[in-house]
Amino acid sequence: MSGKVGEGVGKMNLVFLGAPGAGKGTQGALIAERYGLEQVATGDLLRDAVRRGTHLGQRAKSYMDAGELVPDAVILDLIREIFVSDPKGEEGFLLDGFPRNLSQAEALDRLLTDLDRPLDAVVLIDVPDEKLIQRISGRRNCPECGAIYNVYFEPPKAEGICDRCGTKLVQRADDNIETVRHRLEVYKKQTEPLIAYYEESSVPFHRIDGDQPPPDVEAAIVRGLES
Repeated sequence: MSGKVGEGVGKMNLVFLGAPGAGKGTQGALIAERYGLEQVATGDLLRDAVRRGTHLGQRAKSYMDAGELVPDAVILDLIREIFVSDPKGEEGFLLDGFPRNLSQAEALDRLLTDLDRPLDAVVLIDVPDEKLIQRISGRRNCPECGAIYNVYFEPPKAEGICDRCGTKLVQRADDNIETVRHRLEVYKKQTEPLIAYYEESSVPFHRIDGDQPPPDVEAAIVRGLES
């Protein structure tokens, strides 16, 4: 893959990895737009299938309503469905939020081989744990206008008060430090074998320093993909 930024690289099939708070979704959206890729976020796929009441959506909803994880097979069927039915995906795709573990990565490889759409690169956005904890636990939201602040990096002018509308800011229940640390522990247990799996594969693997301004992270990803 070579050429000017955003030009001449052809279609790409990518997987984006990153811990909660690493900026994976944000960067994935930027890269998908830059290269005209179909961004496939599994959480969005599930919600959309449930909303539309499709066969797979009904299967997924039965697990979600029971408080259980949606099985890998259902998620893979959703991914297969969008790859087969969505012509935009033919120009390349960016998987965001899947795979999450080694078994999912192996199943995804089999699916992409069946579809003759192998991966071209895997991107890991790497951020130190303590910075991730600050990013997530420091978030404060305005329930009135939707503004988002961070008490460590982008605090409001008056503590706990929205600059825009003067409403008292709130912290999401799952943004507390204990919950964030648990989410990171789960991520590490599931994902470290996955990182090694891709590093040892023939697919180009790009480890990106995510502890820098978002435009610099994007530029680093572009350099990796176009090198």
